[in-house]
Order: sequence, then C-alpha cells, then structure tokens
Amino acid sequence: MTISLPKTPSFRLDGRRALVTGAGRGIGLAAAAALGEAGADVCLIARTSSEIEDAAEAIRAAGGAADTLVLDVLETAAMRAAILERGPFDILINNAGTNRPKTMAETTEDDFDTVLDLNLRAAFFVAQAVTDGLLGAEKPGTIINISSQMGHVGGPLRTVYCSSKWALEGLTKSLAMELAPNGIRVNSIAPTFIETPLAKVMLKDPEFRDAVLSKIKLGRTGQVEDLMGAIVFLASDAAAMITGASLLVDGGWTIG
Repeated sequence: MTISLPKTPSFRLDGRRALVTGAGRGIGLAAAAALGEAGADVCLIARTSSEIEDAAEAIRAAGGAADTLVLDVLETAAMRAAILERGPFDILINNAGTNRPKTMAETTEDDFDTVLDLNLRAAFFVAQAVTDGLLGAEKPGTIINISSQMGHVGGPLRTVYCSSKWALEGLTKSLAMELAPNGIRVNSIAPTFIETPLAKVMLKDPEFRDAVLSKIKLGRTGQVEDLMGAIVFLASDAAAMITGASLLVDGGWTIG
C-alpha cells in the first residue's frame, strides 16, 4: 500500500514583503538578513541612513532583495504615512528598542518616557500602520514583536525595561486575538542577553557577565544567529497555526 506522506510547510518567504525596524545593527540587522536569505523583499528602517544602506547593499550582494526607509519610528504621523505609502507589508519585525539600566531611585522621567516610548508606544503604532495596510489590501500577514526574557521575569536595574517588555507581551496577545479573524498572526520572540553592540558593553563587566551566565542554563550568551531561525520560522507558513505566543530564545533562563 502506498502511503501519502504529509509535506512540511515551506520556510521560504518568496514573494513576501518584510519591514524591519531598528534594522541597522544587532538583532534588526540579523532579522533583515535572515528574511532576505529566505526570499523576502526586505525594507530596513532606522534613523541613520548609512547603516541601513550598507546593510541593504550587503543583502542584495548576497542575492536578496532589500531597500531602505530612513525615519524615526517615534514620529508617528511621518512613520505611518511612509509605511502606508510603501506597503502593504506581509511581515513586520518590530525590533526598535532601548534600555537605560538604573535603580528605581536613579530613574528619571526622561528615562521612563524614553524607554516606554520606543519599546511600547512606537511598537504599537508601527504595528497599527502595518496592520492598516494589510486590512486595506485584504491580505493576511504576520507581526513579530522583539520582546525579551525580561518580559517574563524581573531583573535588577531593569524596572522600566521589564515594564515595557511585559507590556509588549500583553500587546502581542491582545493583538493576536483581535487580528486572528483577518488572518494576521502576532507573536513575540523573547531573547536572553544577545551579544549585540549594546549588550557587549555591559557584558565586559566580569561580575555582570558571571551573573548573566549563572542564569543561562546552556552556559553561554546568545548570538544574533541564534534568533535568525526563530524569526524565519514565525514569519513562514511553518508557523501558520501559531499566534499569540512568545518564543523564548533564552538558553533556559526562565525555566527556573
């Protein structure tokens, strides 16, 4: 008897358009590279032209398709107009973010507003713009919010950062419920400490690095490459039944 085997859904993203915020370096750059390698046409967003122009050129040199959009995601009206003009985008990687590690006593109103504005407010309104483009075109899509393990646990000197990432996890679940009838999936990726340019500065402190490694069960910090497969997976048809989830790429930090 001939058995008809099920076929693995494709991880390829050919024919899809992807938007990546904070794409000039670190996780954003890795996300753009991964999506480009998987066949997506990637638009890289950042405030600095030179970084994303170089990144887009590298993606094109590797055989992918990429262009750039220089804007500040905190300037909501300009951001929204630009995204709607360039869109619709099938995939959004909501990556732009920041941190100001301080004790609660040291934290100023400017610290609070800066972290919450970029990590949460901008993420919400970028997602809104991309979603409006998809709804207007009556297309399905996927939104991936780059969260953090700190959206699932607490951490010293990270009261405001944790607040922003816990809120982003709530946003992810609520949007997933709202947009599911329209075929738009919304998930988050929650990394541990990834050796980006920003994190490398903190990890130079031996005491801090030892404290971090004591929490990561796999015994090492993450590299941006550790996130690239997760990004492509959640963006692809292989994750077609996944929405409202947080994919923890934390080396076991949050398991206890």
